[in-house]
Amino acid sequence: MLPGFVDSHSHLVFAGDRTQEFNARMSGRSYTAGGIRTTVAATRAATDAELEANLTRYLTEALRQGTTTFETKSGYGLTVEDEARALRIAARHTDEVTFLGAHIVAPEHADDPAAYVALVTGEMLDACAPHARWIDVFCEKGAFDGDQARAILTAGRDKGLHPRVHANQLSYGPGVQLAVELDAASADHCTHLTDADVDALAHSDTVATLLPGAEFSTRAEWPDARRLLDAGVTVALSTDCNPGSSFTSSVPFCVALAVRDMGMTPDEAVWSATAGGAAALRRTDIGRLTPGARADLLLLDAPSHVHLAYRPGVPLTAGVWRRGVREV
Repeated sequence: MLPGFVDSHSHLVFAGDRTQEFNARMSGRSYTAGGIRTTVAATRAATDAELEANLTRYLTEALRQGTTTFETKSGYGLTVEDEARALRIAARHTDEVTFLGAHIVAPEHADDPAAYVALVTGEMLDACAPHARWIDVFCEKGAFDGDQARAILTAGRDKGLHPRVHANQLSYGPGVQLAVELDAASADHCTHLTDADVDALAHSDTVATLLPGAEFSTRAEWPDARRLLDAGVTVALSTDCNPGSSFTSSVPFCVALAVRDMGMTPDEAVWSATAGGAAALRRTDIGRLTPGARADLLLLDAPSHVHLAYRPGVPLTAGVWRRGVREV
């Protein structure tokens, strides 16, 4: 029996299919932030009912694999109305809702990023803050630079939202240092890190959330979990479930990847997918089997948790309970 998995980074309110893009990447084409625009167009065109049906489908899919707590984001609408409706829909299914209006610059503001930052920190934030707990920004070449990200996260914090950061996924950059500076709950991705980045994380309360599904799908360099763990950084594992770069809802799959390709032991990977994910959400009531914690439980049809890595791709979930109620 394990605590239920805690998926502290996923993008589940979207519409559209990017199979062609995925096939191109599997053939060797590199991933960039710009592909998000394809999903934005489909999401804007979708009805509320279609978006909610997609959300519940992927939440159910993840639950069947042992995930009992989900954090999910907006970020595929990029208008005031579309971002707010995504958050309203998400909030009906989880308490861990993140405003990600700063996913990329909206297509209609491509020639004036400053105007889009002003929209995100003004009217869009006003409409979205009541429906969210967190604010996130994609701090990356092709998305938002350090100064823009700081302005967005600071504005969100002033509205009562706590920061998270998409940091250092595609290249070295200011994302991790900004996350630590603003006491972000997590710096997500953490693929390209300097020694100073690792040291900053090790001396902070910011969790490094690693998302191996993204590296698997984009054929990118793996994050060095061993380097982070040896430095004393708190590490979480999550799926990054999204239609462009990591279309998996399987935390067990991510555990197997972390053990095979990121230098983690099975014990470390399972801890990072449970207690580590809870830390990335600043939660103490989930991700562990202790008196006073929620009875979110995962029963494996296996001799031990090591089989999550030993038998990748095999459905080992025999039962899932949330708050003591069996759901699978």
